[in-house]
Amino acid sequence: MNNSISKLIDHTMLKPEASVEEIRKLCIEAKEFGFHLVCVNSAYVNVAYNFLIHSNVKVCSVVGFPLGAMMKEAKAYEAKFAVDSGADEIDMVMNIGFLKSRKIDLFERDIKKVRDACSASILKVIIETCLLTDEEKILACKIAKECGADFVKTSTGFSKGGAEEHDVKIMREAVGKDFGVKASGGIKTYDDALKMINAGANRIGTSNGVAIVKAEKQ
Repeated sequence: MNNSISKLIDHTMLKPEASVEEIRKLCIEAKEFGFHLVCVNSAYVNVAYNFLIHSNVKVCSVVGFPLGAMMKEAKAYEAKFAVDSGADEIDMVMNIGFLKSRKIDLFERDIKKVRDACSASILKVIIETCLLTDEEKILACKIAKECGADFVKTSTGFSKGGAEEHDVKIMREAVGKDFGVKASGGIKTYDDALKMINAGANRIGTSNGVAIVKAEKQ
C-alpha cells in the first residue's frame, strides 16, 4: 500500500499496559500499511525487531520516557540497549527542568550523552511543548540541533497536551527547512495529520495510523 502519508507515520504503541500481542499487531499493521517505523518502549524493541526483521519497517525506541528527568547515564544506557536490541531510531525526552532552570550546560550534556550512545542512529529530541513557553521551545530546538540530533519532536502524549500547529511552525522556523520535525500527541485523524504536515512536520507520531491512511483513500 503506497499511501503518500504512510511513509511519514511512526506507528506508535507506548501505553504501559501494552501486551506482546499488541506489539505484534502494531508490527503487522506497519507492514500492511507501509509505515516508516513502529515506536515502542525499550523493553519491546527486540520483540518488534524480530517481528519486522524481513520487512522494510524500522524500529524506534523511546528513551527517558515520558518524564526525561532521569540521569543522563540512564538515558544513554537505555539508548544503547535499544540500539543493541534492534532499534534504528531513538526518541529521547529532554530534561525539561534543566532547560527551564537555564542550566544550559547540563541540558546540553544530557542530549550529547544520548547522541554519543546511539551515534549511528536517528535521534529525535522530545521537547514537550505543552510545558514550555515559545521562547523555551525555540531555545530547546536550537540546542538539540547543535547537539547533533536529527529531529525535534513535539510531545510524549503523556503530559498536559499534544501536538499543536502553532508549535510545529515555531519548531520548523527554529531548526530550518532541512531538519526533522516530528509532530506527535493527539493526532487522531487524517485532517489532524495534514495540519501538522502543512505546519512543517515531516514525521507524524500516532497510534491512529491505520485510520489516517484509510481516510486518505476515501
